[in-house]
Amino acid sequence: MKSIFTTEAHNEIMTRIEKLDEHAEAKWGKMNVSQMLAHCKFPLQVALQDISLEKPNVFKRLLFSMFKSSLYNDRPWKQNLPTANEFVVTHDKDFKTEKNKLVEIINRFHNEKIRAEWPAHPMFGKFTQEQWGKMQYKHLDHHLKQFGV
Repeated sequence: MKSIFTTEAHNEIMTRIEKLDEHAEAKWGKMNVSQMLAHCKFPLQVALQDISLEKPNVFKRLLFSMFKSSLYNDRPWKQNLPTANEFVVTHDKDFKTEKNKLVEIINRFHNEKIRAEWPAHPMFGKFTQEQWGKMQYKHLDHHLKQFGV
């Protein structure tokens, strides 16, 4: 899996975001393109500690641990996977605003590539820097494919 920390993967994601059109239609799912852009910020914000999530109970943590490696391994995610309630976007968003915000936070995250210590994910626990980079790339790639770029 590529990592958003590499220059090549970062540039690829930025090029694909630039190709998005505000009228792009999803190949699957319920979000429109503006909602998807807003949604894609959340995992980056968690990693950068801009937002915090409540830690799940012991049972849910155990359940989440079984799926942890699927967040950064080489297998693509299936379409229409459920998402955390905190990451669901159902109200209308402005395309240009959300696109600019996403680009800004991706750049912030990419610039943290030299960071040695990362916070534990509130639901999945500890990730290495490499795993954080792969996970963020995989999430962005999944949703950009959702809109055909």
